[in-house]
Amino acid sequence: MQQDQRPRGRPREFDIDAALERAIDVFSVHGYHGTSIADLADAMQLTPGSIYKAFKDKRGILLAAFDRYRVLRGTKLKAAIAPFPLGRDKISAALQFYAEAAHGEFGQRGCLVITTAAELAASDPVAAERVTVAHATNEAIMKDCILLGQSDGSVSTRIDAADTARALLCLLQGMRIVGKTGRNRAEMTAVADVAMRLLG
Repeated sequence: MQQDQRPRGRPREFDIDAALERAIDVFSVHGYHGTSIADLADAMQLTPGSIYKAFKDKRGILLAAFDRYRVLRGTKLKAAIAPFPLGRDKISAALQFYAEAAHGEFGQRGCLVITTAAELAASDPVAAERVTVAHATNEAIMKDCILLGQSDGSVSTRIDAADTARALLCLLQGMRIVGKTGRNRAEMTAVADVAMRLLG
């Protein structure tokens, strides 16, 4: 008798990264509590059954989307600052990167890190840890750029690298929050220009 050669279980029949990127948009715009499984199923082009099988629940989708968002934005930020040899120019490039994300339609879509921090950081330790790591990572990038600038002479040695990096982190995240209100490119670029004065 011929044995059944079919593999056990069905392989996942969707591009998980593409599905998560569509979920990022929904969560960023509507927030965690304002998003339903039906919203996610529609955006991710999946059935609710497929969603529950892959991610278990809405929180599971958010955490997976958060991780994907970090990869995407982190890769783009590093690419934005990589071409510049001087620390000051790297910081300027980072500020411009955030300014571009904080105006117009993209700016109104918002930032998933900020959305998660506002809605879940106080009540969900796992989400809070992800937010903490995301902030610490960006703060460390800013500090490294400041230290590089101080060593190459493009940033004043009179400033404290750690404190200034933290101030820049607050400013960068604040730009994304303000961007939700529909600011234009000139306004957000001006903020980036003012921030450069922190470097002396």
